[in-house]
Amino acid sequence: MAMTMIRLFVPHSLAPGGAIALDPDQSRYLTSVMRRGVGDEVAVFNGADGEWRGLVAQVGKRNVTLSLEAQLRPQHAGPDLDLVVALVKRGRLETIVEKAAELGARRVRLAITERTNADHAKLPRLQAIATEAAEQTGRLDVPEIVAPLKLAALLAGWESGRRLLFCDEAGDAPPALDALAGASEGPWAILIGPEGGFSPDERAALRGASFTVAATLGPRILRTDTASISALTLWQAARGDWRS
Repeated sequence: MAMTMIRLFVPHSLAPGGAIALDPDQSRYLTSVMRRGVGDEVAVFNGADGEWRGLVAQVGKRNVTLSLEAQLRPQHAGPDLDLVVALVKRGRLETIVEKAAELGARRVRLAITERTNADHAKLPRLQAIATEAAEQTGRLDVPEIVAPLKLAALLAGWESGRRLLFCDEAGDAPPALDALAGASEGPWAILIGPEGGFSPDERAALRGASFTVAATLGPRILRTDTASISALTLWQAARGDWRS
């Protein structure tokens, strides 16, 4: 039985005939965990040059060197979709980042709201989770994890032309699929609040913004991780690359 080709994200330019040295963690994973050796194939991508087939050319004490053979897929951009999510406790936040990467979000932007129940996030850990999810799902890029910012500041500096699907738990907004039906193309973001919901002032500010589209995710109150997965799925079904 042929071995499944391992995919690795690498911070190197990719071109035919090139050679790249994997970092110690990747090298250890490739040789000690996956038992790959000289001559075995590995797929690599860097978010800019597409996906390439490499061969294990050399196994050293700390590093594995790959020789690049040919491009397997050209680079292409997925949907320009951000997930903006209120900080939650570590386990749930890690799940959100992993699933956002799997579901095609380009960025995960962390927000601090009035009812946020966590006060920090380990960005390197979250970025590593996003990278691993991208490797496993066949993406050609890795989502960016953006440091936490207060919701008011985030809204004040909002990017012109990017629509914001505001998942409003108050129950007087249309269902998400109805809200997205016929909505404009272009860059989007999805906003998911904290476990305690948005404050009245935050909700009023969101409802009053010209770039927001209010929607409900159904009759049940969802936890932040469940709401994130549900909203990303609905957006992909209605506006994203699932229609391709």
